[in-house]
Amino acid sequence: MSRAADARTVDLDALRERVLGEQGGSVDDSIPQLADADPDLCGLALVLTDGTVRGSAQADVAFSVQSAVKPFLFALALLDTDGEALDRIGIEPTGEAFDAIKLETGTGRPPNPMVNAGALLTAAMVDGDDVAAREERIVRGLSAFAGRDLEVDEDVAQSEHLLGDRNHALAHLMRAEGTLSVGADDAVAVYARACAVLVDARALAVMGATLAFGGVNPVSGERVVPEGVARDVVSVMATCGVYDGSGRWMRGVGVPAKSSVSGAIVLSAPGVLGGAVISPPLDEQGTSVRGRIACEVLSAELDLHVFGSRWS
Repeated sequence: MSRAADARTVDLDALRERVLGEQGGSVDDSIPQLADADPDLCGLALVLTDGTVRGSAQADVAFSVQSAVKPFLFALALLDTDGEALDRIGIEPTGEAFDAIKLETGTGRPPNPMVNAGALLTAAMVDGDDVAAREERIVRGLSAFAGRDLEVDEDVAQSEHLLGDRNHALAHLMRAEGTLSVGADDAVAVYARACAVLVDARALAVMGATLAFGGVNPVSGERVVPEGVARDVVSVMATCGVYDGSGRWMRGVGVPAKSSVSGAIVLSAPGVLGGAVISPPLDEQGTSVRGRIACEVLSAELDLHVFGSRWS
């Protein structure tokens, strides 16, 4: 049976029940809205090449996208700058925390687009003459990836902006290095609203599938970004998407992914499927504990590992 056929029949509700028994990890408490998340929330979704969207129970529960927005901000920055973002942002993994107050030595660039410094810069690089215009561009772009209109949770956006001290520090550091051309507070405001966009597992899986299928949304049929942009984004997801756990992730799961402090994981298996898991309790690297287990199972059952059985 093909991987696509397996993905049509895999029992997502059974997998959800299987991982619900895992009680490890803790819910992020960096803002009140994340601290109040239901630790028992768990939803999974897969999106196939023909646009079929399959979801488990709770796959329709809304949550703020948080760090899972980073691949899509990178894609929009690449698109809107004709690839200039590749010169202004590094693409190497750091081995450090996602919010480390650190830039590349000698260049002042963020180390990659999947850490906070990089995402602050990509959000500032999208088209728009001011904060409101860039915010509108981002929401419109994310909606195209999701194949439906998305909205911002205003309370989450306000908390992200007011309580994001390390983001403010990173923005000021990039300003001092000449890396960031907009005001530091403006950059943080735009990124805060991007993190506060509401999705559910189904929408996030469609977003991942759009990257996995070369920039074409399989649900809407719209080309959202060029194939080269999707390739570049998925490549960096593979090396940097799970922060200092990216090497272990690629060995164990073998699918390009992006984790998030909301407990979301978005998957982009090139040419095969997009996927998403939401479960708030996180491990020390900021990755959903249940989500990692679910992704390991899906990768094994659907033969998704990029260095898997194709070698045999």
